[in-house]
Amino acid sequence: MSKSQPFISVIVPVYNGGKFIGRCLDGLLSNRYHDFDIIVVNDGSTDDTEKICNAKNVRVLQSERPRSGPGAARNLAASYAQGDVLLFVDADVVVESDTLAKVAYRFASDPGLSALFGSYDNAPAETNFLSQYKNLQHHFVHQNSRSDASTFWAGLGAIRTDAFESMGGFDCVQFAIPSIEDIELGARLRLAGHRILLDATIQAKHLKHWGVVSLLRTDIFCRAVPWSRLILTSQGLINDMNLKTNDRACAALVALICLLIPLSFWQPLTLIAIAGLLTAFIYLNRSIFTFFLKEKGLLFTAMVLPWQLLYFLYSGASFVACWFIFALPATLRSVRREAS
Repeated sequence: MSKSQPFISVIVPVYNGGKFIGRCLDGLLSNRYHDFDIIVVNDGSTDDTEKICNAKNVRVLQSERPRSGPGAARNLAASYAQGDVLLFVDADVVVESDTLAKVAYRFASDPGLSALFGSYDNAPAETNFLSQYKNLQHHFVHQNSRSDASTFWAGLGAIRTDAFESMGGFDCVQFAIPSIEDIELGARLRLAGHRILLDATIQAKHLKHWGVVSLLRTDIFCRAVPWSRLILTSQGLINDMNLKTNDRACAALVALICLLIPLSFWQPLTLIAIAGLLTAFIYLNRSIFTFFLKEKGLLFTAMVLPWQLLYFLYSGASFVACWFIFALPATLRSVRREAS
């Protein structure tokens, strides 16, 4: 295989994905780029996932143990892959017809590039409010972040096979359930001097349905808490993606609003301060509100406001909680050692 035409091994982990795995594979198989193969890892599915995959004539591996998690599933597939590049695609993601060609071009034209990832498109498949809101929020963040990335995303992300192997793959011990195994891998890649690209032109449709419970459970326990712990214990704060200075200021504003709301029952003038803080919050979020206004209209944007407030509330609260649990004890131990 010539350097200008890398062979790509597409890796798709799936558990009970019968509702969407067919569309995912159809999107991949319809690509105009032909130097690739597909490896699906069936992670103990109990529905018709395996039957659908077999009908598409793609290679299907069985996870070493049921529900081993996407990190372990991707690692397993990587151990069988023959590609120069590994392209990870979530089973509920449908790529565009030129996705693989774009990935191949990026790696062929830039020998110093170790990994890249894209984003969801601006047309989520599910039409309910929370699915539209969450997927469009993800799209906005990725479309408005630095191309020189400090993280990695495995929903639609590619990495050179040798770079992946040198990092030891995903940490499937610490992240046995779907979590931030891709973000943690990105942190290790950057620490080792690898370069990661966020290519905003590489987009795909997300098929996931979000409800209140699934959104809050995922955002808090699978994203905010483990990411906060990673920041406090190893990665450190970065000024990109969801960790920009602007985002930290928004979290602080929401915290102040929450502290002042009880006081307003005794001091009505406090409402003026709350209104001022809320105005500042809207101003700091003007870019994403303008985006929602353009994409979905005024009513939808008005519905976004409380969810944006809630998003910064639980994200900030998760960080503070993790600071008390992980960072403060470590700081106190260090002080005691120095004192002794």
